[in-house]
Order: sequence, then structure tokens, then C-alpha cells
Amino acid sequence: MSKRVTVFVRSCLAIAMVFISGALVSQTYAGDPRIIFELTDEPGAWFRNAAGPVAGFASLAVATPGTEVRFTGKSNTVHTRTSLIFPTGAINMPFDTAPRKGSDEVVLHTPGLYVFTCKIHPYMFGAVIVDNPGTPGLDLGESITLVNGITVPTSSDLATRLLRTFFIATHPANWEDYSSSTPWHITYPSVDVRITGGAVANLDAVLSARYGNDLPKEALFNPMTAAVGEVWVDTQFEKTGGKSKPGTATAVTIEKDSNNVVVSKVTRKVALPQINMNNPHNMWTDRNQNLIYQTQWFDSKLTVFNRTTGALLNNISVGESPSHVMTRVDTDQLHVALNGSPNNDSVVELAPMANGVQRRINVGRGAPHAHWMSHDGKKMVTPNAFSSDSTQYNFASDSIDAILPAGALPIATGMTPDSKKTYVASLLNSTITVIDTQAKVVIKTINLLENYNPITGAVSGPVGALPIQTPVAPNGKSMVTANTLTATITVVDPVTDLVVAMLPCDPGCHGVQYGAKLGGGYYAYVSSKFSNSLIVVDADPNNDGNPSDAAIVGRILLTSAPGTVSDDAVTGNRGMGGQGLLTIPVVYNGWVQNLPDTWKNLLTPAQRNPIQ
Repeated sequence: MSKRVTVFVRSCLAIAMVFISGALVSQTYAGDPRIIFELTDEPGAWFRNAAGPVAGFASLAVATPGTEVRFTGKSNTVHTRTSLIFPTGAINMPFDTAPRKGSDEVVLHTPGLYVFTCKIHPYMFGAVIVDNPGTPGLDLGESITLVNGITVPTSSDLATRLLRTFFIATHPANWEDYSSSTPWHITYPSVDVRITGGAVANLDAVLSARYGNDLPKEALFNPMTAAVGEVWVDTQFEKTGGKSKPGTATAVTIEKDSNNVVVSKVTRKVALPQINMNNPHNMWTDRNQNLIYQTQWFDSKLTVFNRTTGALLNNISVGESPSHVMTRVDTDQLHVALNGSPNNDSVVELAPMANGVQRRINVGRGAPHAHWMSHDGKKMVTPNAFSSDSTQYNFASDSIDAILPAGALPIATGMTPDSKKTYVASLLNSTITVIDTQAKVVIKTINLLENYNPITGAVSGPVGALPIQTPVAPNGKSMVTANTLTATITVVDPVTDLVVAMLPCDPGCHGVQYGAKLGGGYYAYVSSKFSNSLIVVDADPNNDGNPSDAAIVGRILLTSAPGTVSDDAVTGNRGMGGQGLLTIPVVYNGWVQNLPDTWKNLLTPAQRNPIQ
């Protein structure tokens, strides 16, 4: 690239960004020599550079060695400031803080790429490139080290794949919009970067060559067989006009029309502007399937609204960053994981109908995320994000049965329908820990990267990087996992605990939940943070109990349509941010037996008693 100097001045803030020999130099914010990241609740700009966007990216900064980076709290909840990626051997690395709303600082000395995240909300990213002005290109470093200890060259597939994820996650214009007929175009900074061995390459050219660009979107289509009831999706990043915080809960039906043709419809969007509902993340329902219990992950509230009308019923303070909620099958009490609490008593128990917090439960660890409850109401398992382990809690004795090791940043759990096995998905090392719940021992670790070469990117079998939700089918015949980095869906046979299939997903592949298929069997619904489609998976299309032939049987647009009922006007990020899922009726073993007859009568005998 020829030498160019372009200066942008933005009002009185005196912000300048200079392109010199293909490198970006980020200068001052109101005369402050530091880089200041404001941690926000805003989709994409979770780590917002106070000096303004660099190359169009709100969460990117460029600095010289010795620059201080300051993190300030502009969010409704707590966050950690954690170094996810840093130059190998960098001074002051790794960097990590306790969850808080205040400010923290770190000085970056070593040239190279630094990516910061929040361990509570691990898709929040802010990146700093510390550049040595005496070398050509923008310094990414010889190699990078991840927070889990893995070190790879900056020229490796893993390094560039992580960079690609950063540029997608932090730039809403790069999200895959299925409401548009144009190909999926991803914008990268067209700058020269210095990588392994001192080689200089154009960042845009490398990422586009490795992963493609202007990619055709998968077709939207409906399943051949209808579903029972509704699917609710937390479209967490969708913006509406009546509030400053993002997020809606979106209801979808898949049913036959008057011509006996299966059609899907977005029937309702619930934004709850009267409480400024903030980043709704995960849902569950009461025994009668009348209420929606909704967590606000970037806040401190559990919200309750009427499923059929969308009317607000309650908004309860429970604690920082409530992530997931489930009920006990025997009492219908609610249990909410407080993902932002570092304390041992980080699960709260609420009375049926969510009338108020009854107690805080000591699970021996803090910061649990997606817990799971047993089919008989006697046990709860939590993935403990900060301590790389999982707690098994016994309600009969009100005590901890075991705390067992898992991988780096455990984020989600699942249980077989007889509760004899627990699965713990760990985000940062892409493993699923298999636990014998009765013997209280780890019996296997499923390595989802076993068939992946992080240097070359070669794939020799099913692969899943950065796994998140991983429920087991109500009949115990399959387990579907959403993998966010690779945008893949992996399918495990719970009998053998082998990965038997891999399906394509969307960017930010995140949530999974099983629901009843009309006439028998189950669909697994898969949501993605950085797209607005809902994927429908049939994990056993031949009904032979073998999930190796799992297939995508539908893809549904999550935007409003004619006839969609909404309590607020959608203004941006339409249908985006798919995370938590809830199927109505809940058909997991233990819950399905307690359904009202009006719902039970829609199910087959096998669905009403999935493991009998």
C-alpha cells in the first residue's frame, strides 16, 4: 500500500487515526494518552474505545509500547477484565480482575495482539494492537498465547480464526442477516500486519482467502413435519424504540396451515420497555406452561411475563448477571444461576410462580452459568466458570455431593434423562466432561478439537471449538452441542459418548433446546448470536436411535413479520442475538409428566414417558 496520511477530527475530542504504510495508529482521546475501554451493554461495542472507532471497529485500538489501557464501567452489571489473547511472554500478562463495575488499568509493553474479554459474558471483546513503529506493518507478534495456555504462531489457522471472530462479533454490520438477499459480506481492516517470522501480509486479504467472503446464505425453509407448541428464542441483541437496552424474547410456531402445509411464523416479540429489559439471556416456564421466567444477563433481575399475552407480571432483584433459570420438577421452585457472583452462594431459589427469593444456595463455587436439574428434583449440577469445575448439589440433604474438575471456563451442563450422567461443556478448551452422577467421578473427556489442526486448519472429522449449550435429548438418544468459534453443531451419542456427526451452524452458534415433533420424536433448535436464523435439527430422522444421521431440517427467520404481536417497535439488529431457548411444552423427563392434559394430549405415549 502506498504511503497515505488521513486525519479525521471528530468535534472537540481531537481524535485522530493515521494510516502510515498500511498501519493504523490510534491517537488521543481528549488529550488523554491512555486507551480507555468503556464496558457497555451495547451489542458489538461491549468494550467501546472512548476515542472512537478504529477502521470502523468500536472495540479496536492501536497503541505504542508502554501505553496504559484503562477499563471503565458503563454497564448495568459487573464484568471481569480478562486477557483472552496476548503476545507470548508479554509483560503484565495474563491479566485478570474480579467481577466489578469500577475501573482497572494495565500497561502494555510488548508489541503484538491483545484481546480482552469478560469471563462472565465471554463474547465481549476489546482488542489492542501494540505496534513497534520501527517495523513494517502492524505488529501482531511472533506468536500468541491464549488464556488457557495454548500458544500458536500468529500465522496459524487458530490465530486468524480468532481474529475473524473478533471482527464479526464486534461489528453488527458483519452479522449474517438472513432477511437480506445479498451474500454475507464481512468487512475486515485492509491493513498490512506483521506476523510469524516477520512476514507482512494484508489482513483483509488473508482472512478473505482463508475463510471466504461474500458467502451465499443457506436457504430458509420449513421442516416437513410440524412441531408441538412454541419455540421461544432470546433475540438478545434486537433493539426496540421504547428502551435504551437491547433484547427481546421471540416466539415461533411450526405448524400446519389450512392447506395442510407446514409453515413457521414469528408470532410474538416481548421487549418489556416499561422495565427497559436488558439483554434477556435464558428462559424457563412454570409447570402449567403459562409463565415465562426470563433472566436479564447484563443486569440483576429475573423477569416474569405471561406467555400468551406478553404482560409483565414481576421483575425481581436476584443478584448480578443472572444467566440461566430452571425449575425443580417436584416443587416447581425456580433456581437462578448468578453468573456475576464470585461467592459460593451464587444460586438463588425462588418460590413457585417466582413470588420472591427464598434462599441462596451454597454450591461451593462462584460464577455458575448454565446449570441443569435432575429428572426427580433431587440434584442440580452447575458449571463453575471461574474455577474450572462442576458442582453436584443434593436437595434431599441440602448439601454438596461433589465438586469435580472440568475444562477451562465451564459454561453449560446437560444430564441424561435418568440423571445418571452429567455433561459439562467447557468453552475455552473445547471439551465436554462426562461425569458419572451416581459414582461422582469423571469418566471421560470428549475433546471436540481432536480432529482439528490449529496450525494448518485441517479438519479430519467432526470439530467443535468454543462449545456452549449441550442438552441431552429427552429420550437419551442424542446430545446436540452449539460451537461458537467453528460455527458447527456437533452430535454425541450418549450411549458411547462419541462425537458421531457435525452440521454447519451460523456465526456465534450458541443455544440448543429440544422440543416435541408432532407425531413423535424431537427437534433440537439451535440459535446463533451473530445471525437471525433459527436452525431446526432432527437428531434421529430415521427414528432408529442412531444420531449419526442427524440433519438440518429447517431454518427459520427470527425477524418480525405481518401478524407478529409486539409490545415495542423493532428498530435495529432485527432478529439478532439468538441465545437462550425455551420450548413449550417442556418435554424433558420429569417435567413432561407434570404437564396439564391440554399439553399432554398433543404428545405421543413415548413423548409423555420418554424413558419408560
